[in-house]
Amino acid sequence: MKKITPYIPHILLGIYLIIFICLGINPYERSTWFVENLPIVIVVLGLVLTFKKFRFSNFSYVLMFSFLIFHTIGGHYTFERVPFDFINDMFGWKRNSFDRVGHFLVGVFAYPIAELFYRKNWVKNIWVAILVGILALGFWGALYEIIEMIYAVKVGGSSGASFLGSQGDVWDAQKDMALDILGAGLFSFFYLFKKHH
Repeated sequence: MKKITPYIPHILLGIYLIIFICLGINPYERSTWFVENLPIVIVVLGLVLTFKKFRFSNFSYVLMFSFLIFHTIGGHYTFERVPFDFINDMFGWKRNSFDRVGHFLVGVFAYPIAELFYRKNWVKNIWVAILVGILALGFWGALYEIIEMIYAVKVGGSSGASFLGSQGDVWDAQKDMALDILGAGLFSFFYLFKKHH
């Protein structure tokens, strides 16, 4: 295996913490900011606490960092209010699709999952590792939609609606899950490409 360049995960963590703190100041809605960032903080803590036991490739950390920053921005504004007009207009999207892009990007985690399973020899076949990454993200995508629903029902009001983020689309949950799986499929195949080059 190629020697891993030191400090890149540390630099990415430092940048993430600065952005997290800045976007934690005066978010659009504090309760929505909290529930949006809770799973992200858990992921970051998990990566920090397990760093010495298993270090992912720098490419994995860059992929995960990109999603974490994207999601942190969404938590600051609430996903439907992120200034995204340029992209929405470019593609002719009628709704703010920042959250849809975010669901596609959550698929980046399929890459490190495949990497973890393959490098740890938990599976012997790289195709199985890729499949595990896709299935794991599909499961997480479905679970997250259920969590959103429960929170929206229990809390209600603007915080519940902001966290749910359906923007009036009755098929929002299904589209989000499809994008989770599509992103996972794409990014997990990057692992196959990187493994053979």
